[in-house]
Amino acid sequence: MKTLQRTLTIVKPDAVRKNAIGDIIEQFEKNNFRILCLKMLEISKHQAEQFYAVHAAKPFYNSLTDFMSSGPIVALALEKENAIADLRKLMGATNPANAEEGTIRKKWGASIEHNAIHGSDAEDTAGFELSFFFAGYELAK
Repeated sequence: MKTLQRTLTIVKPDAVRKNAIGDIIEQFEKNNFRILCLKMLEISKHQAEQFYAVHAAKPFYNSLTDFMSSGPIVALALEKENAIADLRKLMGATNPANAEEGTIRKKWGASIEHNAIHGSDAEDTAGFELSFFFAGYELAK
């Protein structure tokens, strides 16, 4: 039996500033992701710190949370079979310089931090991340 999986992705402030939202969403649709929810918003530094709390001890944490709270983002709940792995492949390597041609980060990313897009890395993080941006009723079928 095939099981649908949900994941969260964020079009980061750098990609929003580059007017890449439409192109990135087109890539999701071309790759058979179903968009369950989508919202454009700005998050505060405090909200970014909560979202990325798992990275609090890492040296890039402060600059990451500054960056993620520097302008509008677009959060999307996506669904398809194997959604997490398929999205991570479509996103490309964290460092755009190492990303494969045809990936979102290769096309829109500028650096390891300004890399255009975030995507959940596992089922448990996807659950937390989806609930961070979307209320349960927004994800109900």
